[in-house]
This record gives sequence, C-alpha cells and structure tokens, in this order.
Amino acid sequence: MDMTLAEFEALVGEVLDSLDDEIVGGLENLVFVVEDRPEDGSMELLGYYEGFDLDARADYGFGQLPDRIVLFREPLLAISEDEEQLRHEIRVTLVHEIAHYYGIDDEALHDLGWA
Repeated sequence: MDMTLAEFEALVGEVLDSLDDEIVGGLENLVFVVEDRPEDGSMELLGYYEGFDLDARADYGFGQLPDRIVLFREPLLAISEDEEQLRHEIRVTLVHEIAHYYGIDDEALHDLGWA
C-alpha cells in the first residue's frame, strides 16, 4: 500500500478524532507525530510513546516539552492491504501508545488484547 505523508497524517488525524473521549479526554501536553520509520530503519516498530506517564509526572514542571506519540508511516503501510486495514492498525497503535501515557505497560496491554 502507498500513501503520501500528507494523506497519512490526515488519516491519523481522522482516526485520532474518532477515538472515544474516555481515551483522549485526559491527554495533556502531548503531541502526535508521524515519521517514515524508526531511526534504525527497521520495519517492525509501528509507533512509540516518549515522555512521562501520568504516574511519573510528580516532577513534571512548567515549560516541560510535550510528550510525544510517534507513528511510523512505512511500517504501518507495509502491514496494511487496504485503507480499512490501515485505519484499524493506526487505531490499535494509537490506543496502545496512549495507554502508555496513562501508565499501562505492555504486559497489561497484552492481557487486554492491545499488544
């Protein structure tokens, strides 16, 4: 599957806007970023969360740079046969990384079916 960066970013925005308020309603000081692939060039990583989860924000001060959720365009496109599947993979990746923002680890996500 192929999609320009602008088209992909627009699709990520649509999927993000479609998430339930229970998931996105409490997000603060967080940005969503699209990159082509991870720095090491691998195609296995679909996204990651970079920052302080809510439990670790005791020392989170004024002027702190925003946390980031990064989605990788090329790996997500590579595992998707069509736009419907791509939307699903973007949704799963967003929910997974947002869960890390809330302090939910990979083991708990696996138990919940999101890893």
